[in-house]
Amino acid sequence: MKTLYLFRHGKSGWDSAVSRDFDRPINERGILGSRLMGRHCAELGLEFSTVLSSPAIRCVETLDAFWEGYGRILHPVWDRKVYLASGDTLLDVINAHAEDGDTMLVCGHNPGLEDLVLDLVPPVKGDALRDELEEKFPTAAIAELHFDVAHWADISSKSGTLARFIRPRDLDPELGPQMD
Repeated sequence: MKTLYLFRHGKSGWDSAVSRDFDRPINERGILGSRLMGRHCAELGLEFSTVLSSPAIRCVETLDAFWEGYGRILHPVWDRKVYLASGDTLLDVINAHAEDGDTMLVCGHNPGLEDLVLDLVPPVKGDALRDELEEKFPTAAIAELHFDVAHWADISSKSGTLARFIRPRDLDPELGPQMD
């Protein structure tokens, strides 16, 4: 059994003066949401054998805030292939990963993360979690997928089950969509 956690980076700071998208940081809401998600994962007792992440600044800062809430630091494998990757590329990265545990956290970007979940989890009528995720995979949200396989390389399209989909706003309504 393999468990995959897909974690979208925290809310970006679009007003930051950076010349490259790669260098864009997260804003205060991104920090708060990421820290809250880390605390919630710790409360749930979630463990991560491996952490893979895009090296983009917003992912680095998201994980820094997440570790604050989680209560300990895990050292990710920074993989440039995860930066703005498609769902197919993300699956290739996961499939190629060494067998060093049964749980993996991947911190990355949309639309790739959302596309990956929708590819890995077959649609089932009345699956409220999948429907919510298909509507929107917001910043700092985490999807937990289970696979009845022995190796990361065995994960394939329509082979997973979506066990959880947690958004910051589920834990703190203040972190929900901003109404102007």
